[in-house]
Amino acid sequence: MAIDKIIKRPVALDLYAGAGGMSLGFEQAGFDILAAVEIDPIHCAVHEFNFPFCSVICRSVAEITGAEIREKSQIKDREIDLIFGGPPCQGFSLIGKRHLDDPRNNLIGHFLRLILELQPKYFVMENVKGITIGKHQELLKELIIEFNQNGYRVEEKYQVLNAANYGVPQNRERLFLLGSRKDLDLPKYPKKQTIPLGKKNQLNLPTTPTVNDAIADLPEVNDYPELNRQDWIVAEYGKPSNYAGKLRGLYPIENDFSYPRKWDSRILTSSANTKHTQKSIARFAAAEQGKIEPISRFFKLAPDGLCNTLRAGTPSSRGAYTSPRPIHPFTPRCITVREAARLHSYPDWFRFHVTKWHGFRQIGNSVPPLLAKAIGREIIKALKIQPIKPTVKQELGNKELITLKMARAAQYYNVDARIIAPRIRRIQK
Repeated sequence: MAIDKIIKRPVALDLYAGAGGMSLGFEQAGFDILAAVEIDPIHCAVHEFNFPFCSVICRSVAEITGAEIREKSQIKDREIDLIFGGPPCQGFSLIGKRHLDDPRNNLIGHFLRLILELQPKYFVMENVKGITIGKHQELLKELIIEFNQNGYRVEEKYQVLNAANYGVPQNRERLFLLGSRKDLDLPKYPKKQTIPLGKKNQLNLPTTPTVNDAIADLPEVNDYPELNRQDWIVAEYGKPSNYAGKLRGLYPIENDFSYPRKWDSRILTSSANTKHTQKSIARFAAAEQGKIEPISRFFKLAPDGLCNTLRAGTPSSRGAYTSPRPIHPFTPRCITVREAARLHSYPDWFRFHVTKWHGFRQIGNSVPPLLAKAIGREIIKALKIQPIKPTVKQELGNKELITLKMARAAQYYNVDARIIAPRIRRIQK
């Protein structure tokens, strides 16, 4: 499926694309995401399902050239307006060990290399807050120097942005590095658009949506036994908040220039239930809202508060451990993938892998779309163009894509199934 050739929108490329949180946000801002590079075949398949008009390239960023990206995508010889991406950040995370010589950090160097090869007008690099702290600042400074010496300027007063200030019901802080070619003006950082409940609101901004605003209208998964076997069901929804209504497609999202999708809003998706033991259920029920349950260390959501930072957990090469998932504020269970997606600002048409472990990793690794959209709008302003809203609805991809196991997904993209290291199981002593 090709993007409507009649309208012309600025061209963008997503590196380290994952399932596509940044792709969606920048599409909402008015960009055509013509290519996405991602190493994991499972994530590639989910990205292709949600963005069937984008060329998904299943390769490591470390092993591809700018010329290959142009050749394998719709970009060809077109000038690229924007490249964005979040190089894997485990080496900088404030959780666990932090090592400057962590080999995963080398991928940031490949982000620099591809910017210099492809010569986009602008770039956006996302990373964890930890890269701005202590010795890790040195790597960030080196990166800025390299850009400055190779035809680019970078906003050296870089900012850590909290998604909660951009309409996302989640406290999630991330660094965003903004850069431009030296013949262009630097983009500005987006101003706060919302303010979390209870915070000083001197600018008279609207309040950030709460957990209840995000998920209260969603059907209770325990009422549908089918969700113990599958991740979708035709269900009865409750009355939505303004925020939930936008994600359900009932109300328009402000300044949304994304391609409308064809989907059935009666179907609750990405909602496979989790079976808990009776002991866990009792503990979850007894836990206080807004506090950590002491045994599981899971955070129980407060309905009138914000979600804690949703995390991805460890990859298969490091044991495939699920990150602690929040406990539902009213029902004694962990939240579903769809509830996590709501708390991350994904619209309901967006689907994730049917396996919960993959789905939660795809959300936890991604930039909330509304935060990416706010940044994308500033790039659009710097480009001095008026974004265009497409009118033709786009079909989503083949549903089989979101069900593929690793071996089948690798075969689909003609890559080695071991491109992602196999799961390492601990031997019990």
